[in-house]
Amino acid sequence: QVQLVESGGGLVQAGGSLRLSCAASERTFSTNAMGWFRQAPGKEREFVASINWSGGSTFYQDSVKGRFTISRNNAKNTVYLQMNSLRPEDTAVYYCAASEAGRHPLDLYGYRYWGQGTQVTVSS
Repeated sequence: QVQLVESGGGLVQAGGSLRLSCAASERTFSTNAMGWFRQAPGKEREFVASINWSGGSTFYQDSVKGRFTISRNNAKNTVYLQMNSLRPEDTAVYYCAASEAGRHPLDLYGYRYWGQGTQVTVSS
């Protein structure tokens, strides 16, 4: 059972930056695609970004392209989400997720393991 623990959320002013981290409990993490998702109050959870097992391919929701960067360090079993130029509409609980081995990073039904979430609040 893979366990994921997010950190790095907080309160920031519009235009500011935050870096989220997600630490996985197992070495098998390095064979799985990883993703970040978010859920704002009253809205459904949505895809933000994902990365393949090697880190060589990344994918983003259109609204965060050019502002957010997903990366991973397999030696540390950790995936990151660098968020720049934050906007009030980025306010949400951000979740890290690990896919089943062999799944494509954009196969949203393949994300089997989820963290507890970390709150990101962007003030205007």
